[in-house]
Amino acid sequence: MENLNYGIIGNCKSAALVSQTGSIDWCCLPIFDSASVFAKILDDEKGGSLSFKVADDYTIEQEYLWQTNILSTTFDNGTDAFQVIDFMPRYPHQDGSFYSPPDIVRFIRLIKGTPQFQVQYDPKLKYALGKTETEEEGEYIHSKTTEGEYESVFLYSDLKLQDIIDQNTITLDSNAFLLLSYHEKLTAQTLDRAYLKFQRTKTYWMNWSERTTRYPLYQEEIVRSALTLKALTFEKTGAVLAAATTSLPETIGEVRNWDYRFCWIRDASMVIRVIAGLGHMKSARKFLQFIVNTIPEKDEKIQIMYGINGEKDLTEEFLDHLSGYKDSSPVRIGNAAYIQKQNDIYGILMEVIYQQFVQFETSLENSEELWTIIKSVTSIVNQHWQEPDKGIWELRTEDRHFVFSKLLCWVAMDRAIKISEILGRVKYLKEWRQLRSEIHDDIYNNGWNEEVQAYTQSYGSKDLDASTLLMQQYGFIQADDPRFISTVQATEKELCNDGLMYRYKNNDDFGEPSSSFTICTFWLIDSLHKIGETEKARAYFDQLLSYSNHLGLFSEDIDFKTKRLLGNFPQAYSHLALIETAINFSKEFTKA
Repeated sequence: MENLNYGIIGNCKSAALVSQTGSIDWCCLPIFDSASVFAKILDDEKGGSLSFKVADDYTIEQEYLWQTNILSTTFDNGTDAFQVIDFMPRYPHQDGSFYSPPDIVRFIRLIKGTPQFQVQYDPKLKYALGKTETEEEGEYIHSKTTEGEYESVFLYSDLKLQDIIDQNTITLDSNAFLLLSYHEKLTAQTLDRAYLKFQRTKTYWMNWSERTTRYPLYQEEIVRSALTLKALTFEKTGAVLAAATTSLPETIGEVRNWDYRFCWIRDASMVIRVIAGLGHMKSARKFLQFIVNTIPEKDEKIQIMYGINGEKDLTEEFLDHLSGYKDSSPVRIGNAAYIQKQNDIYGILMEVIYQQFVQFETSLENSEELWTIIKSVTSIVNQHWQEPDKGIWELRTEDRHFVFSKLLCWVAMDRAIKISEILGRVKYLKEWRQLRSEIHDDIYNNGWNEEVQAYTQSYGSKDLDASTLLMQQYGFIQADDPRFISTVQATEKELCNDGLMYRYKNNDDFGEPSSSFTICTFWLIDSLHKIGETEKARAYFDQLLSYSNHLGLFSEDIDFKTKRLLGNFPQAYSHLALIETAINFSKEFTKA
């Protein structure tokens, strides 16, 4: 079965996807959301890649080096064998800063015999919008655009450069390297230098993994997911991307294709909670600061998502010249959802600020800045909580009174009250408590459907929605409340298909959803565990883990029938939920 059998390599500046056969099929340089250098994943013919072609008698095996984001692909025909070690350099300088250039290093290690291969180097710069010209220029191969906006990359190697350009057969008689860089190098690139970068990068990742909190259950899966989240972190600002890709479809042949190389505010509280729980407080604090820095202080509209440098304009464009993943067009860059009105954003934002006060020390100046934001948000909630919106799933049709959006408005007021109690600011407490109660009663009376015996997707609807499973996690309802137990059971019955969850089953902008949204299955597992159905929850969890790709990575969606990974990849939200669910099982295990 075809699948998203890719590994991610990265250095917190950019990332690349390497296929199970060692082909770099997606990479944007110099940073995550730059135009692509390789985009074969979005168009087999036009996209461009960097791969090794070997005879059919070679077997190819791939794995991550232990507790790192360094990928090993081994080619072996029994007599001849070589290993390709792929990484993007990342390691600390003595002053505490990091060496993390927009480079990919492919260290080629001779294992035995005299293996032969061809290097297929085919960069297609600027999303392959125009022609890319590649030629040898002495110490490197230079690739540059010859039409449209200018762009270029440099390939260094100790293999014969003309053999690479001409795709001649190369016989490997010693170790070798390839180094792709966005910048021209000022020092000679040698095998020894490439090997030193490899060792330093390996040491960095192993040290990072060692600092990750250990748990008695699912430790290997937790660490791999944590490493993936780190690879999706933009060091410069602390932003965490939703995924490394754009336009990988939720369903093959359909048009649910979005650009996920941005930072969603909705993911923020979960990112901070999980990363802090893993012991990486510096990363959690930096991401929290990114969110705080991005938030407008008073009247300006809060967006649901921002660029990784805090950009507000994420205008959506179409790349019609690319056929899309498995011919699933359109290919999009930018994301029109940034202009949507989603009332849940206020609760997410307040939850993030609440975590700032609970988990981190805050200076007086910082606290005053946050207090201004808190007052502004509560005012917005007061004015707008009764209005319909697009909801958590960013539906592009009519607005509705989504239960999840109302829930998060309640969360906004609940956390504002908790923060005011921490700060000893009592002026607004009576008013805020009254509003919190009003929102609670509204959800209690209008979100519950007596006939269905569950909280439903929206007011007056019988449709169920996986997002209501989060009502307990946010503190709106207790795990032993009959309404919550009934909601979990009804949602499982209606939306669970062979252990995988629909987000919802009612028609949306594009018809009825036909793939499982991975994080929703984690939500169900966590909810079943909390209402006491732990054995069933563990069985679902183990089954879900078996649907990861060969490297333990998850995308956004899973096909119900084939269990094929779908959607943008790797998906931060999926790996966040995996970690949180595994930790919850571990905590229960420790108690026992």
